[in-house]
Amino acid sequence: MTTAPADLGRPVEGVLWMLLTGLCFVAVNGIVRHLGTELPAAQSAFVRFAWGVVFLAPSLWMVARNGLPAGTARLFGWRGLVHTAAVVLWFYAMARIPIAEVIAIGYLNPVVVTIGAALFFGEALKARRIAAVLVALLGAMIVLRPGLREVTEGHWAQLGAAVFFAASYLYAKRLSQLVPAGTVVAMLSLTVTLGLLPLAIWVWVPMSLVQLGWLGLVAGFATAAHYCMTRAFRAAPLAVTQPVTFLQLVWGTILGAALFGEAVDPWVIAGGAVIIGAISYITWRETVIKRRQVTPTDGAATL
Repeated sequence: MTTAPADLGRPVEGVLWMLLTGLCFVAVNGIVRHLGTELPAAQSAFVRFAWGVVFLAPSLWMVARNGLPAGTARLFGWRGLVHTAAVVLWFYAMARIPIAEVIAIGYLNPVVVTIGAALFFGEALKARRIAAVLVALLGAMIVLRPGLREVTEGHWAQLGAAVFFAASYLYAKRLSQLVPAGTVVAMLSLTVTLGLLPLAIWVWVPMSLVQLGWLGLVAGFATAAHYCMTRAFRAAPLAVTQPVTFLQLVWGTILGAALFGEAVDPWVIAGGAVIIGAISYITWRETVIKRRQVTPTDGAATL
């Protein structure tokens, strides 16, 4: 019998790393919300990713020296394009709708990934998974409540961001099979910075050193979040760490209320809980299936 990898047997450590991940991402949300609409979304996104290029310069130097495997440049280019669209839409939404709503709608990302994986990679999309996707979409309707309140441009922008981030993840999944993880991350920063450059030039407005510094912090917290997330994934299974992401909505709600006077909307909390519950179920089922593939059991069910 094959046992599970030892580095996935530390659930407490995995939860703690995921807690830090959430705090870092909430810090990103808070800073971008603080910057508001003074800077165009494309310009803010460009400066944030330009900082990322600075942070990842050693990795980019290694990529330049070693080159890319044949056929991957096109994949990196397409991923950079869809991720560029995603971050512009996210920055636009973050400056216009409450933090809690941005986070709650963003939880749809894994749901769109699940659908995309079925459409483009042929992954199974059976009854239980379809039901979980439908429940998550119901959660999104609870958050947005179309017909009961105005669905603004910010809401539509965040919905678009969730779709484009999911497309970026699907490209990353393919690239991770062809090149090292460090190359995937470094090339993302480079391609998105290049993709944002013409948009930023088009809408550029003068910015202060303070704004530049804040966007540097955004890049720093985002980089730290991805590092903590990686450590969480190495310490514990996704079924353990995924539910912890719901706390981002709690912290985002508190941050929005305390610093920006945003009203606490119980419908947003409820909708976010429904979405993350559906995502957690999908994650748990995938973990069970993978475990059964390693250690077969009689009558194992599939999605």
